Amino acid sequence: MSACCAPGRGGEPHEHRTASEPELLDIGARPDGAHAVTQVAIPTQEFAMGDAHGDGARADGETPVHPVRLAAYGIDATTVTVADFAAFVEATGHVTEAESFGYSAVFHLHLSPADRRAVVGQPPQTPWWLGVRGADWRHPHGPSSSIAGREDHPVTHVSWNDAQSYCRWTGRRLPTEAEWECAARGGRAGERYPWGDELPAGTWPVNIFQGTFPTDDTAEDGWSGTAPVRAFPAQGYGLFQMVGNVWEWCADWFAPDWYGRSPVASPTGPRDGSMRVIRGGSFLCNDSYCNRYRSAARSANTPDSSTSNMGFRTVAR
Repeated sequence: MSACCAPGRGGEPHEHRTASEPELLDIGARPDGAHAVTQVAIPTQEFAMGDAHGDGARADGETPVHPVRLAAYGIDATTVTVADFAAFVEATGHVTEAESFGYSAVFHLHLSPADRRAVVGQPPQTPWWLGVRGADWRHPHGPSSSIAGREDHPVTHVSWNDAQSYCRWTGRRLPTEAEWECAARGGRAGERYPWGDELPAGTWPVNIFQGTFPTDDTAEDGWSGTAPVRAFPAQGYGLFQMVGNVWEWCADWFAPDWYGRSPVASPTGPRDGSMRVIRGGSFLCNDSYCNRYRSAARSANTPDSSTSNMGFRTVAR
């Protein structure tokens, strides 16, 4: 699990399932407006998946680099926003797992001052994370915070199971890990980031943590915490913020040895597991501690976990 991602809730994993083969039925949003996110078509291709630079931690399983062949598919240009998720909740009455459990994980610098008494836990191994009673997608920084003015930000405090519920409502699905990485690369083979191998001098093409993690956030990129989903330039395929901003749930179970046994054609991940893959890093990534805002970087969390830096995007069934 990524050190810049909150600890999972633990406990027994949800029912294991075998992922089905991806099938392209449609690359557009639902005509009834239930899913209004702009779509991008990713062309049929074979690409090299994995870390070609040796940047990743061994436990993350980013190697070996291996060929993957995918049919064309459609993917959201952005992560699902607060407004998108609010429409889903209004239509279905869905209650997120953070709301059911009564708490979620908030980065310590973002906790609303009025909510100090709402802290119910602080993991000793990652003390920058606070379990906050009343934190959820409507209250991202604690019970006294709100989503007013944040409608175009990625929805957070949603578990993998919540994302699956959204997908069922829209007739879509989460991307496989291979689909996610293929899309993130934007046609740039083997490079660290969607824009190249290095961070350009004097500018920030990504929403990550600047300063001394985890105590001093200088917000040189203009944002402390999440940014609007289109706040940074799109990459080669026209996708926004595939790295940084929020971690994104993928369909696959996680296994650190998966790349050594993955099939070439349309891989869907291990048959079972206890954690689901998350990709892309978040606004908490910093080279001093968590350099996972790379196209090849991978991590995982339990499917019922929710945090202030995890969201999702969807693909067509």
